[in-house]
Amino acid sequence: MIKVLKIDEKLEKYISDHSYDLHPVQKEIIKHNDSLGVSKRMQISVTQAYFFQLFIKTNKIKNILEIGTFTGYSALSMGLSIPDDGRITCLDINKETSETARDFFKKANLDKKIEIILGPAMNSLKKLINDKKIFDMIFIDADKENYRNYYNLSLEIVKNNGFILVDNVLWKGDVADPNKKDELTNAIREFNSFIKQDDRIEKTILPLGDGVTICRKI
Repeated sequence: MIKVLKIDEKLEKYISDHSYDLHPVQKEIIKHNDSLGVSKRMQISVTQAYFFQLFIKTNKIKNILEIGTFTGYSALSMGLSIPDDGRITCLDINKETSETARDFFKKANLDKKIEIILGPAMNSLKKLINDKKIFDMIFIDADKENYRNYYNLSLEIVKNNGFILVDNVLWKGDVADPNKKDELTNAIREFNSFIKQDDRIEKTILPLGDGVTICRKI
């Protein structure tokens, strides 16, 4: 049987030490999030951020939509990789964490590239559709119960051959445990099954962080 590595904090640090250096503000956000207790889990992993940055550069992605921003680590990481004329639009409902994210964006001189739209993401998505906005890539990392709704609306505003990335699709491995039957685990299982059957996209799941689904609109 092929051996599968478990990426714990020690191994993730090794990966970080042997990849490119983190931006000082990336390090600052990580330190800040470490002080937040259980809320820290809302941050994507360092390995995910490395992957996103390379993915954005190799696919020449310029215009990104993020659904769920927290304190800004993922948006800032992506913002470091888009070109000077690139832009990231973030949707989030939490005013406090959004203000924290804005402060970090300003420190990294990315505040002109990254905009946060406050309010329920469903309403913001519908407005973006009405405004005929189109994105090269969309990253979904918000309330899991609405993943399918966010995804379906995202398909309307991502370009052909564009990408939708979805976080937390392995949910600490609970999706593969038949004994786990809580509401959130079931919601993610149902979303994963829906994606599997969707012929509008090509897709795969990567075991980075808490699991990332990558979809390409066809």
